Amino acid sequence: MSAVMWFRRDLRLLDNPALLAAITAARDSGDDRVVPLFVLDEALWGPAGSVRQAYLTRSLDALRASLGGSLLIRHGDPVSVLPEVVRAAGAASVHIAEDFGPYGRSRDIAVEGALGGVPLVRTGSPYAVAPGRVTKDDGTAYRVFTPFYRAWMRHGWRAPADDIPANVDWRLPMATDGIPAAPDLGALILPAAGEQAAWERWESFRSSGLADYAENRNRADLAGTSALGHHLKWGEIHPRSMLVELTDSDEVFRKEICWREFYAEVLAHRPDSARVSLNERFDQQMRWSEGPAAEDAFTAWAQGRTGYPFVDAGMRQLRAEGWVHNRVRMVVASFLVKDLHLPWQRGAAEFMHWLRDGDLASNAHGWQWTAGCGTDASPFYRVFNPVAQGLRFDPDGAYVRHYVPELAHLAGAAAQEPWDHPDGYDHAYPQRIVDHKVEREVALADLAEMKKP
Repeated sequence: MSAVMWFRRDLRLLDNPALLAAITAARDSGDDRVVPLFVLDEALWGPAGSVRQAYLTRSLDALRASLGGSLLIRHGDPVSVLPEVVRAAGAASVHIAEDFGPYGRSRDIAVEGALGGVPLVRTGSPYAVAPGRVTKDDGTAYRVFTPFYRAWMRHGWRAPADDIPANVDWRLPMATDGIPAAPDLGALILPAAGEQAAWERWESFRSSGLADYAENRNRADLAGTSALGHHLKWGEIHPRSMLVELTDSDEVFRKEICWREFYAEVLAHRPDSARVSLNERFDQQMRWSEGPAAEDAFTAWAQGRTGYPFVDAGMRQLRAEGWVHNRVRMVVASFLVKDLHLPWQRGAAEFMHWLRDGDLASNAHGWQWTAGCGTDASPFYRVFNPVAQGLRFDPDGAYVRHYVPELAHLAGAAAQEPWDHPDGYDHAYPQRIVDHKVEREVALADLAEMKKP
């Protein structure tokens, strides 16, 4: 009998244990047929936003090409779709990489119940070490990154899975609903999608960026990061495939992969933390700005018109590319929470709307780290100075000039401080909407008030 491979966040053929399990199951039953399936689930598609929708359509198209054109796309609720596909294919098993997200877990349990005894076989996950595998000696979850990293390293990970065999029969048992048309993104430019693009990006970074990663990763004006987040988001490459190629000198990059796994661990143990502060006092007792002025401030931040060049460059990069440099993500997040006194959830939602690499666990907990209310968080009293950060991590102003054309006439570091130059506002760049020094003191006073018994 055939087997169904239900792709979700593993849109690749290489190093795919679930796919290998599906092929093995089919061949053990005397049948070479494997049905490659992707379900376009409205519960995920709708909230994804146009940027991730567009990227997903491209990734699915690349996966379809790698399968020789045989990819079954079905639109609908997986609880209904999977039994239909199983019946049409005469399948004896359905194979998946385990999903540890809040929605994914409940969905898979519901699908399992609807399959009428056909097993839903979980093999592998989107992570080098699946959530729940690394715990303290007493079995509880880690709440601090550094001890988690040490335990994660001691645990280790499997070697990449074998390549899939040749001559798999990818025959489809029913008509496909097709890949939906990609939303119109206007001027926003997306990078190439798919497994081949992921490997090309990894090889390029490994050969030309990895050696200098520790030194350059915080420089917004340099291409010092891997820019692999969107490939990892959709599983076009598995983190294990990269980890196996790292050496002892690559620990800083290895830690960045581990941060992704740590945040997945946190979300798996506290599913509500996608929207609720782990330190709930921040939601219940912190004084947040409200009213028309607060809404105007949020709009200025989202559109990159705060009057602080480094912040504005980051928010404009988000809308131009569906991506923001990681250092800049922290700076714009700090500005929203601590200069504009708005809750992190609003910024996290804005990011998820625009990011091509929007990952629920990493996004929510990255924001909570900066806001000072999450696991292993940066203290709230650490307030990023948006000017000092720009001068340090974009010292010649190249990043600002690229994304904020109103300041392109200012040479060097002058682009970071247009208020200090007679011609700084000659091209309609906005004035600063707040005084950072004043708002920092307000934020610290709010923190002190929240901490009162």
